[in-house]
Amino acid sequence: MKSLELQENLKKFSCIDKCPIRNVIAQFSGKWQMLVLCVLAENGKTRFNAIGKAIPDISPKVLADTLKNLEADGYVIRKMYAEIPPKVEYSLSELGQSLMEVIGNLINWATSHYKEIEANRKSNKR
Repeated sequence: MKSLELQENLKKFSCIDKCPIRNVIAQFSGKWQMLVLCVLAENGKTRFNAIGKAIPDISPKVLADTLKNLEADGYVIRKMYAEIPPKVEYSLSELGQSLMEVIGNLINWATSHYKEIEANRKSNKR
């Protein structure tokens, strides 16, 4: 019985089209996505260059791609103003704001445990 239950549980991860981890969580849990979401959550409407300054080690191309992906999934809203030069602002959508409520718990956990994790890393270096 346990073996059958285990097989059923593992199936949900192997079905590429229906796996929430592959199709939802992985889209915002990469190296830059969560940082971009955090910048937008803290600052509200934010221009591209301001996001880049807040995350100085992200290249403009990677930032642009990250924003496009977050927008495509509905976490970010891109608003372009008809001005010369063009003005574009990014902000969190309602979906992005609801995601940040969940990510906020992870951020709080990481902040609370960072020193412990850092010490573990130092003591376990090979």
